[in-house]
Amino acid sequence: MKKIFSHKLSFFLLAVILVWAKTYASYLMEFNLGVKGTTQQILLFINPFSFTIVFLGLALFAKGRRAAIWIIVLDAVMTFVLYANILFYRFFDDFLTFANLKQAGNLGNMSDGVFAIMSFHDIIYVIDLIILIALCVRMPELKASQLKKRWAAVVVLAGVLLFYINLSVAEKDRPELLTRTFDRNYIVKYLGPYNYTIYDGVQAAQNATQKAYASSDDLTSVINYTNSHYAKPNDKYFGAAKGKNIIKIHLESFQSFLIDYKLNGKEVTPFLNKLAHGEEDTMYFDNFFHQTGQGKTADAELMMDNSLFGLPEGTAFVTKGQNTYQSLPAILNQKEGYTSAVLHGDYKSFWNRDQVYKQIGYDKFFDASSYDMSEDNLVNLGLKDKPFFEESIPMLKSLKQPFYAHLLTLTNHYPFILDEKDATLEKGTTGDDTVDGYFQTARYLDEALEQFFKDLKKAGLYDDSVIVIYGDHNGISENHNRAMKEVLGKEITPYQNAMNQRVPLMIRVPGKKGGVNHTFGGETDVMPTLLHLQGIDNKNYINFGTDLFSKDHDQTVAFRNGNYVTPKYTVIDSTVYDTKTGKELKPNKETENLKKQVSEQLNLSDQVLYKDLLRFHKLSDFRPVDPSKYHYGKEKANE
Repeated sequence: MKKIFSHKLSFFLLAVILVWAKTYASYLMEFNLGVKGTTQQILLFINPFSFTIVFLGLALFAKGRRAAIWIIVLDAVMTFVLYANILFYRFFDDFLTFANLKQAGNLGNMSDGVFAIMSFHDIIYVIDLIILIALCVRMPELKASQLKKRWAAVVVLAGVLLFYINLSVAEKDRPELLTRTFDRNYIVKYLGPYNYTIYDGVQAAQNATQKAYASSDDLTSVINYTNSHYAKPNDKYFGAAKGKNIIKIHLESFQSFLIDYKLNGKEVTPFLNKLAHGEEDTMYFDNFFHQTGQGKTADAELMMDNSLFGLPEGTAFVTKGQNTYQSLPAILNQKEGYTSAVLHGDYKSFWNRDQVYKQIGYDKFFDASSYDMSEDNLVNLGLKDKPFFEESIPMLKSLKQPFYAHLLTLTNHYPFILDEKDATLEKGTTGDDTVDGYFQTARYLDEALEQFFKDLKKAGLYDDSVIVIYGDHNGISENHNRAMKEVLGKEITPYQNAMNQRVPLMIRVPGKKGGVNHTFGGETDVMPTLLHLQGIDNKNYINFGTDLFSKDHDQTVAFRNGNYVTPKYTVIDSTVYDTKTGKELKPNKETENLKKQVSEQLNLSDQVLYKDLLRFHKLSDFRPVDPSKYHYGKEKANE
């Protein structure tokens, strides 16, 4: 052993093999990459090598023992990149981006979730470092003898050549891999997590320059698209809610499969079930899908208030927090004199809300500093839903009417923790802690919501208010498909995963009949719908969604990764399914055209955000929001 590893080339080869082994192990144990066919299996097997050879190979240019030390240091960097992606993937079912690094402070508010996703077997991701360090420490005579620099160069060039071979094979299996992807899974599957990190860094640098070189001419194609995509309002609903308060309730991580679901013979969400079946004058959209990306909750907020898609990486709330927006609260204020407020049992800096809400034009922000944040009232991310709703009533009463209020719940959030004293439903029995706890926190949220409705009526706020209830994103990711198969009683195929993106949307309009509406739609469609209910035509605004009540509504629901669903087709990557049956179909001209339309829609929305194009959009009846006019101190209900 001493003789073998006395040469730095041997030490280098050992390091390469160890890094490859732990990276490949992570593919098998951590990531759901959707590998299909022999080509993809081979690429998955070899793709860690190219970057590892090049990156660790740089250490071979060092003299003597320093080469071994630099190999260990570079290995440590790669270990950090890999493990950071593993933790991020466990939490968000996605890969880390440079845009996410700006959001690192949010992890401080998610300590329960971060520690919950760590595992004892994670030790395998540092074993290589332990071995390499031990070799250096226990073998003081290790000299890592000199290697001629030309051989070091050959090693690095061999790694570069291997990368190009890897890339060319990947491009044959997935054409335009690096130019048209909306899904980071593909990059990692074909090129590995380390090459993906380099790719993402290049993309981040390119995006940073886009705003600097943007001009009003870039807005032309966006305006042409939104004009052609416009859906005329339905006369039956246009202006039906004019001048009424709007209370929008954000159901954290709530998926539609919970509606009418029974656990051990008991309804999980009895109150929401009643709303879904037409009580309280409520319209329930049972084919409503979340369209969020990495931003999750923040993406949902962006779409609901701006009819823009979230970004393909990171969240616009952080990376585009200084952009100009044509938001729902700003339009309601300028057109109808609405006061607006956000109510949330977390602190205002989370997701950069204290800054981006000023850009959106919210008058008030009742954050955690406005609530009783004593220990008994807290669980998981922040304030429990029951005290949150109870304490929100006087805050709502303090707002000048008509008002637009956005309330965000918290308790039904991963890892779905609930105090025993608050649980009125037994956990599930799948053996998956995440899924089993989900039912308890969903029941708690349902009970909190029922009491909130009663309190609204007592406060005199119910009768003259539009109430919007929506789920923001999946609570249960694809990492829990085994348990979800047991819950739903069906195989969790890629098609079923798409169906599981259904989240509830309920709109209660005073005086309008409730019921179940089977229209397909997504979160970008809510803003134009609410504008038309107020009697405000959205035609001149940059909206990427369309009115759900309109006869011209576009029922093609684009997902952030470029997939889509319609009443007829569900398209996941290159596979087409019948939406009603889930059976695979052959791609056809219609599905290909829809794919192109979805790609255009996402691309144009991205251009609006990356280039801050709304700063160039001049309207005679809308003034850009001046963020300097808003200040969020400790809001009080009697102000």
